[in-house]
Amino acid sequence: MRRKPTLRRHRRTKIVATLGPASSTPEVIEALFLAGADVFRLNFSHGTHEEHLARLTAIRAIEKRAGRPIGVLADLQGPKLRVGTFGGGRVQLQTGQTFRLDLSPVPGDRTRVALPHPEIIAAARIGSTLLIDDGKVRLRVTRVRPDHLETEVVVGGQVSDRKGVNVPDIALPIPALTEKDRRDLAFALEHGIEYVGLSFVQKPEDVAQAKRLVDGRAWIMAKLEKPSALEALDEIVALADCVMVARGDLGVELPPEAVPLAQKRIVKACRRAGKPVVVATQMLESMISAPTPTRAEASDVATAVFDGADAVMLSAESAAGAFPREAVAMMDRIVARVEADPTWREIVEATRNPPERSTADAIAAAARQVAATIGAKAIATFTMSGATALRMGRERPEAPILGLTPRIETARRLTVVWGVHPVVTADVHSMTETVSKSLRIAGQEGFLRQGEELVVVAGVPFGASGSTNALRVAVMP
Repeated sequence: MRRKPTLRRHRRTKIVATLGPASSTPEVIEALFLAGADVFRLNFSHGTHEEHLARLTAIRAIEKRAGRPIGVLADLQGPKLRVGTFGGGRVQLQTGQTFRLDLSPVPGDRTRVALPHPEIIAAARIGSTLLIDDGKVRLRVTRVRPDHLETEVVVGGQVSDRKGVNVPDIALPIPALTEKDRRDLAFALEHGIEYVGLSFVQKPEDVAQAKRLVDGRAWIMAKLEKPSALEALDEIVALADCVMVARGDLGVELPPEAVPLAQKRIVKACRRAGKPVVVATQMLESMISAPTPTRAEASDVATAVFDGADAVMLSAESAAGAFPREAVAMMDRIVARVEADPTWREIVEATRNPPERSTADAIAAAARQVAATIGAKAIATFTMSGATALRMGRERPEAPILGLTPRIETARRLTVVWGVHPVVTADVHSMTETVSKSLRIAGQEGFLRQGEELVVVAGVPFGASGSTNALRVAVMP
């Protein structure tokens, strides 16, 4: 790959940008990449396979021209729960009235509507809450029958055809992967996409099932948007390759005041496990229609950076907004400004997790300490699977991390990892070759000048995945 040092990001936290109607042309996608996008999200809740393939083709062409790996996330839709239709297209529900949800396909009225999900009716209990249209209408179950639920309208409002239903306090016996998801997953794997976004994860088994299907061909990004997932947080994080704090549905199913605490808890769990974590949804929401964000939105992005998230994500801002490039550029500016502040580094140091009891973690922790002590300009990691770079990222070193790998798929996966600048290079066969190649690439990529020091981390024997056990310090001649 032809390398351009000018494309080096001067920040550690990565940016994920969603593509959509406002950002589908190769020209706009390239503008987003140059503005700071490290990973592109393809939202399979919308669009056809042909449209997604066109966007993926454009991304790969940009990657080739830029000489810099770009990650792609295939975000699966997951199970969507919806009410049926109404005779007049919509009804107005009043607070305090009764309202029935049943299995009849007959169009509804202000007294009832179809709920074509018998699994909800089977799992509901008296007192269970149902939220319609992102929580704008709230129902409480007062009676459960085999074929319908009687409810009381706790918060009234307008309900129209096929609005979504959320059930925050019910664990539903439904798979995380629908038939549509399986078709979309097959498409994503066929075209070599790096991450698969698994929606509406409820339990560890959902992640395990997806991992069996994917069989190592992509990283599973578990989207945490159900309260039930938080009850098994550590188990889900342990199984997943990476995690997304999906604050959209999470914010519907949890009280608003609980969402920031859930975000911090998830980020902390991921950092402890050394798993990349993305904070998503409504980060710069006002930039869908305005060229600048609110001050509260800028603070929201900054909070995710202070928490130590690996990446922050734009959704509708870059997919359907009027200012997609400006949104990416603004996020880039906010992240870079936060990371330039001394308080950010103090927080990073104070929240670092101790190394796990393994040789690989001991080497990574030592590399961070050595780099800090001697003022090394970068830490170079040679990695086949990405594990060494992940361990180094978990340490949150002050020096940037060069993720050197012979595998393009590994380099692309590392684009979401905190602090890692991935580079594809030929394999190495000795420590001497490792050091000389690390110095050369660090210089080419703009990290190192003559007389400056570089910490090199690798595994011996070479070519064996997961064998991080060697550390060297080298000086640029």
